[in-house]
Amino acid sequence: MTCVSGVAACRMGSGRVAPKHRIIDSSMKITLRSFLPLVAATVALLAWSTPATVQAEDAKASPTGTWTWTTPGRNGGPERKSTLKLKAEGEKLTGKVSSPGREGQTMETEISDGKIKGDELEFKVVREFNGNKFVMGYKGKIAGDTIKGKTEFERQGEKQSRDWEAKREVEKK
Repeated sequence: MTCVSGVAACRMGSGRVAPKHRIIDSSMKITLRSFLPLVAATVALLAWSTPATVQAEDAKASPTGTWTWTTPGRNGGPERKSTLKLKAEGEKLTGKVSSPGREGQTMETEISDGKIKGDELEFKVVREFNGNKFVMGYKGKIAGDTIKGKTEFERQGEKQSRDWEAKREVEKK
C-alpha cells in the first residue's frame, strides 16, 4: 500500500504505522491511459450537443410567423389589433401588416427595408392617405415569442416614437 499525507496514520505492508498519511490502494490509482477515453467521450458529447443548442436558440430568435399587437383606439375608442406576418430569408425580412382602417376596413400593407441580424429586426410600413405618404419604422428585439422595440414616425413635421410589443400567435394545427 501507498500512504499519502493528510490522514493521522496508516499501516504499511511491514506493519509499521506511518503518521499523518492516508492509504491509497494500488488498484485505486488512476492512470492517464485509463482516463483518456472518458475525457474524449466528454469532449465528443459537448461538441455534438453545442450545434443543437445554437439551433434551438436560433429558432427562438426567428421572426418567421404571425405576430399581433394592439394600439389604443382613437378618441378613447376600442383598441385596434394589428397583425404582422413575417418571413426571414437570411438577413432579409419580408411580410405584410394588416390593421383596421377607417370605417372598419382592414388595410394590408407590404413591409419594406426589412432586415434581421441576430435577434434584432427592423422594417418600414409605408402607407398613403389622400396623396400623403406616411412612413412608420419598426425596430425591435426578439426574445422567445415576443418582439419589443420602438416605432418611429413623423407627424406634422415632428419625429415621434412609441414603445412597440408584439406577441407571436400560436399556429393552429
